[in-house]
Amino acid sequence: MSPSDLIVIVDYGMGNLRSVQKTFDRLKANVRISSDPNVLARADKLVLPGVGHFANGVRKLKELGLWNALNHKVIIERTPILGICLGMQLMARWSEEGDVEGLGWFDADVRRFAVSNCLTYKVPHMGWNTAETAKTSGLFANMSPEAMFYFVHSYHVVCRQPQDALALTTYDYAFASAIQKENIYGTQFHPEKSHDWGEQLIANFLNV
Repeated sequence: MSPSDLIVIVDYGMGNLRSVQKTFDRLKANVRISSDPNVLARADKLVLPGVGHFANGVRKLKELGLWNALNHKVIIERTPILGICLGMQLMARWSEEGDVEGLGWFDADVRRFAVSNCLTYKVPHMGWNTAETAKTSGLFANMSPEAMFYFVHSYHVVCRQPQDALALTTYDYAFASAIQKENIYGTQFHPEKSHDWGEQLIANFLNV
């Protein structure tokens, strides 16, 4: 990564953007929060965070003119992008949360947790857990198998193509806690809330 590379955090009104920005700031990255498609067009890397309802996220991206801008940057220009939590889920083709289509970058669906015992496994899944890598990726470089990440979510991504699952986490059953396909990366957990290991992951994203 060049110090002049522009990292744009996509603002569509559904994320804790400042905490994400602060992590990039600590890493001395040239980072900017924006909802302007013209700013996205100049980005060297993109971050799509998000907290909330899938259907609302789709609606807001479209209303702000970001839907087509993201597709062009990521699919046509192949700009690296990191989706966080809802941002990762929006990369799937469909979600049962609102029964709407997502960006479709991954052949995957978003499903609500179907736990075997709701007393033992409360939904949302909230707290710290590990993420076991399923394939080699620069996003998890210099990462310990014991690294812990912070989760808060009721839905998770179900990959139809097993090779798209980058890491797996077990909460009653195993689910994809990180995904990757070429220039597209996503984490279900919040690296910006995951202390040193989360900062390491974001540093790795700056260098992929």
